Amino acid sequence: MKFNRRDFIKTGSMVMIGSLAAPSFLGSCAGGPTDKAVGILFAQNHFGVSEQDLKKVLAAALEKGGDYADLFFEHTYRNNIGLQDGAVNRASSNIDFGMGVRVLSGDQTGYAYVETITLDEMLKAARTAARIADGIKANVVADLTETPVKHNFYSVQTDWDEIAVKEKMPYLQKLNDTIFALDKRVNKVMASLGDSISHIFFCNSEGQMYYDYRPMVTLGAVCIMEEKGKVENSYAARSFRMGAEFLTDGVIDEVANEAVEKTLILFQAIKPKGGEMPVVMGAGGSGILLHEAIGHAFEADFNRKNTSIFADQLNKKVCNEHINVVDDGTIPFNRGSVNIDDEGIEGQKTYIVKEGILTSYLHDRLSAKHYGIPSTGNGRRESFRMMPIPRMRATYMEAGNVSEEEIISSVKKGIYASNFTNGQVQIGAGDFTFFVKDGYLIENGKLTQPIKDINIIGNGPKALADITLVGNNYKMDNGTWTCGKDGQSCPVTCGMPSALVSKLTVGGES
Repeated sequence: MKFNRRDFIKTGSMVMIGSLAAPSFLGSCAGGPTDKAVGILFAQNHFGVSEQDLKKVLAAALEKGGDYADLFFEHTYRNNIGLQDGAVNRASSNIDFGMGVRVLSGDQTGYAYVETITLDEMLKAARTAARIADGIKANVVADLTETPVKHNFYSVQTDWDEIAVKEKMPYLQKLNDTIFALDKRVNKVMASLGDSISHIFFCNSEGQMYYDYRPMVTLGAVCIMEEKGKVENSYAARSFRMGAEFLTDGVIDEVANEAVEKTLILFQAIKPKGGEMPVVMGAGGSGILLHEAIGHAFEADFNRKNTSIFADQLNKKVCNEHINVVDDGTIPFNRGSVNIDDEGIEGQKTYIVKEGILTSYLHDRLSAKHYGIPSTGNGRRESFRMMPIPRMRATYMEAGNVSEEEIISSVKKGIYASNFTNGQVQIGAGDFTFFVKDGYLIENGKLTQPIKDINIIGNGPKALADITLVGNNYKMDNGTWTCGKDGQSCPVTCGMPSALVSKLTVGGES
């Protein structure tokens, strides 16, 4: 599993049938359907399919006796503009359009997708996916009924398709100018603004049908500074599921100040001596510890297959009783939130750890059926080209009962880690590593020398058990976190209060 701070778009591969074609209809819909008639009309107009077509394709998917089938339609368009050398000098757009067919037969999955949505092509895809089953009698498809979205966690005030490129450019220019104005040592800024809109239409053999309108925006800047011949750089960004109302002077000032502050500290920073020592995780981006050390290991596909180190720990104590860890798809405008996941399950808040007890894994439909429980709404996919698998959303630790100052004062010699960039974990063994861009030495209970460019290495269950103090300063990091798993990527977020891990290996100078 890999977890990267910088957002990116990557195309995977599955069984592809048909040829690449752009959609003939490129309009937008600002809201979801409110009843069955509107939902069917949306499917007909936007993706060029009828209710009869949908039922025919689902029937073909189950003609060899599969237990369940679903269809996932997606139309996504992305725009990006970039600034370098003081001017907006690049722009790009991308359209993704297609449909995936999934068939479940026991614990096996058949999957195929098409990029040309015609009945013939969809039927070919459905019959390809159907081959996962080997029964003689076809299963029945239920009548399709609209599933209303109960909560909209990312309502949009101004659609991105209402904003022209020339209207976005001044915001990047202002970000550039603000960064340069903050410190005379700034000598270069690279900034970007990306927005996307996804129209998602889903139906399954159980008769469920829904539509979701998913916005996303990312504003980021790399700040490069020079002092006495020494060059340093750092990155700051904000990313939310929002429309163009995201673009404010406030968010520009936030990103600019953070980019400059993160870069400035590096001029005084050293690479510390390595070894095993206490580590205080700063509030916010330290949530990568949860994501890498335990989050992936709590995804139910790894536990269903007994490859996770937590496979036999459900309902057992795994850490201090003051620790609560949540995976949440319901935070308004959060990058990781979902109104409905990618297999028809409502977005929800899931306690993974409650008062130190492992209370739940993160489930998709397949793992939920295996365990005989409802799905937690964690079935996610990168695009229609991918089948859904259990994925995190916004993963965080709730606030504790001590101040950050008390935590730091309890450490005689260790480090304070404040800014992270990426990490990865081995699910089976639970071993993880992540890169700390900057932080501080802790000496005799005080923050002293800034530090930079170190790795922190540990074991997930042990690190979780070794968290002895949790701060009262919970913070969500709303940067461009993107999680990679099984060859596909999903937007996520992470957060936590400051916390003391009593023992981790720090990779520094020998």
